[in-house]
Amino acid sequence: MKFYKAGSVPEVPNMYFVYGDGGTGKTSLLKQFKGKKLLFSFDKSTNPLRNQKDTDFMVIEEADFPNIQQLVVGFLQRAIQSGDYQVIALDNVTSLQNIVLENIDNASKDNRQNYQKLQLWFRQLATMLRDSNITIYATAHQVDNGTGGLTGAGRYGADMNEKTFNAFTSVFDLVGRLYVDNDQRWIDCNPESGNHGKNRIDNRKKFHAEELIEPKQEEQAEKGVA
Repeated sequence: MKFYKAGSVPEVPNMYFVYGDGGTGKTSLLKQFKGKKLLFSFDKSTNPLRNQKDTDFMVIEEADFPNIQQLVVGFLQRAIQSGDYQVIALDNVTSLQNIVLENIDNASKDNRQNYQKLQLWFRQLATMLRDSNITIYATAHQVDNGTGGLTGAGRYGADMNEKTFNAFTSVFDLVGRLYVDNDQRWIDCNPESGNHGKNRIDNRKKFHAEELIEPKQEEQAEKGVA
């Protein structure tokens, strides 16, 4: 535990979590981030970024699945400690969750305890990323619950176990749904829409996907940003 006097809390880089259907361009949003980047790909969807000169790749193979927890944590720790990267991306956390759960299921047959272990591992992962002092970008697939949702909640959400999603994204600054409407890509992070969403970075609740990192100049002016 650390104590900071009033006004002395250091500013930390932002963490972004974006979910949406396949093909909406979640992976390609990484191009907007500045600096040297490292992409962890859990579904091998690297084509959108393969020509980027500022991006290194860590592509998970099927042979890695039985040891995925140790491998992910180990490689992340080395990447963070290296000081080489300003941005780290986890592409398709849905896939990562499913692999981790399979490993936990194989180790124990107590279903309730398995999900508790899953939530704990993702909470610890998120905490490590928060403490890294590096900008974090994570993606996930979305699930469509149908009109009105299953329990009166929003129709769309990240394709993750609900409690695991909450454990992982609790430290993220922005959580938004990426979707396409009239050939335009949008990110909705308005919690009042009922979908998973929040924005602690600025006051935007819905915006063009191309403005994830840098809002339009008029929006910056409204916030008093030069």
